Amino acid sequence: MIAGASPAPAARIAGVPAAAIASPASTAEVADVVRGAAGDELALVVRGGGTRQDWALPPQRLDLILETSNLCGLVEHAAGDLVAVVRAGTPLRQVQEALRPAGQQLALDEPLPGATVGGTVAVNASGPRRMLYGTVRDLLIGVTVVRADGVVAKAGGKVVKNVAGYDLGKLVAGSYGTLGVITECAFRLHPLPAARRFVSVRVDGPGDAARVLAAVLGAQVVPSALEVDTDPLTVTALVEGVPEGVAQRAADLEKLLGDGASTAETPPPGWGTYPWRPGDIGIKLTSALSRVPYLLTAASVTAQLHDVRLHVRGSAGTGVLYAGLPGDTDPGSVVGVVSDLRAATRAGAGHCVVLTSPPAVRSRVDVWGHVDGLDLMRRVKEQFDPLGILAPGRFVGGI
Repeated sequence: MIAGASPAPAARIAGVPAAAIASPASTAEVADVVRGAAGDELALVVRGGGTRQDWALPPQRLDLILETSNLCGLVEHAAGDLVAVVRAGTPLRQVQEALRPAGQQLALDEPLPGATVGGTVAVNASGPRRMLYGTVRDLLIGVTVVRADGVVAKAGGKVVKNVAGYDLGKLVAGSYGTLGVITECAFRLHPLPAARRFVSVRVDGPGDAARVLAAVLGAQVVPSALEVDTDPLTVTALVEGVPEGVAQRAADLEKLLGDGASTAETPPPGWGTYPWRPGDIGIKLTSALSRVPYLLTAASVTAQLHDVRLHVRGSAGTGVLYAGLPGDTDPGSVVGVVSDLRAATRAGAGHCVVLTSPPAVRSRVDVWGHVDGLDLMRRVKEQFDPLGILAPGRFVGGI
């Protein structure tokens, strides 16, 4: 048994049982656990808040779960530099609470309550406000990672302009834990806005939505987010800043969006959340910004063609949408839906990935689809994890 690990016969990741769990409380302890796993060639998967453990593919093998619940809290908050260093197991909500007294924020949304910093970075999850503030990769300026051999590696730093080794952070962001164990992250921060308003309008169809989206993007209102939801078909823009400026921009948006537009201080239902429930089928769709209306039309036609309930929600301002299907949808129909959506995203220079689905669907659908550069990704994996012990098989191409 690895030092610090305990038997866990009931512990599972995406349905795959593990023999043991370790809950290290520092980077050094994580390194000890990973070094021990490497010595015995034990496969391990990292678990933070557990909010996305059913995403992607189940591990091909699993001996040890490395929990990050004890890797919690702020290491440093340099308020004057707008930088914070955070341990990977810290829930995003706790980070925001710690930064709020200084009037600052980590501009990452929390689509799934309980999500941790490390898990958010590992899957590169960004919400509506990525339109203004950027993605996880944009906000991450430094990272501490334990390699598959137990060696601690650090990249970037605590200064926004420090780019030494910065690519390591970009590499592990979105790697689903297959390249190393993230233990600490340094982020650039932003001031908390003094005011915000949500301006929404119901539209009649994808064509009307296209008109509204183009009008908002062409106006001088600088939205923090521009979201679309198909149930019912609604476009919502978020504006933030000083109270006087926000009030004026919200008024300008109401005039721009026309009859039926309304302004609220609170977000509309579903804002910043995924359009599916636990056990459902969740799909990520990306496209060029100009092709978002086409993608909405394609999703509507696909739903009618296969007679399924397809709910789409996401960032029309960045070309990142999410689609949900009920978990009891016929697997054969899901195959057809995914095939059609992939054709639509390819036409828009994007991708279609099945993030989560029941086993009956997952066994019939290529969840990742075609990914450019797969050979390069395999070589990177071999360099970082030659024994294949980190989340084996979870990522694209069985990496």
